[in-house]
Amino acid sequence: MRIEHQLHEINEKLDYIMLALKVVWRKEVEIMADLTGLTAQVKANTDAEASAVLLIQGLAAQITAAGTDPVALQKLSDDLKASADALAAAVVANTPAV
Repeated sequence: MRIEHQLHEINEKLDYIMLALKVVWRKEVEIMADLTGLTAQVKANTDAEASAVLLIQGLAAQITAAGTDPVALQKLSDDLKASADALAAAVVANTPAV
C-alpha cells in the first residue's frame, strides 16, 4: 500500500509539472507573437528612417544645384511643401487615436 501511495503522490507532482509546462509554453507562444509584431514594426521604422535620410540628402543636393536661381528655388520650395503635406497626411492617417 505504501508504494501505491508514493506512486500516487509522484503522479500528482508530475501532473502539476505538466500543467506548469503548458502555462510556460502558452506564454512563450504569446511572447513570440509579440516579438514577431515588434520585429515587423522595427523594420517598418528603419525603412521609413532610411527613406527620410535619402529625402534629406536629395533635398540638400537640389538646394546646392538651384544655387541662387529664384525660379529653381521656388520650384524646390513648392515641391518640398507638397512632400511635407503628403507626409503629414500619411502620419495622421496611420496614427491610431489614443
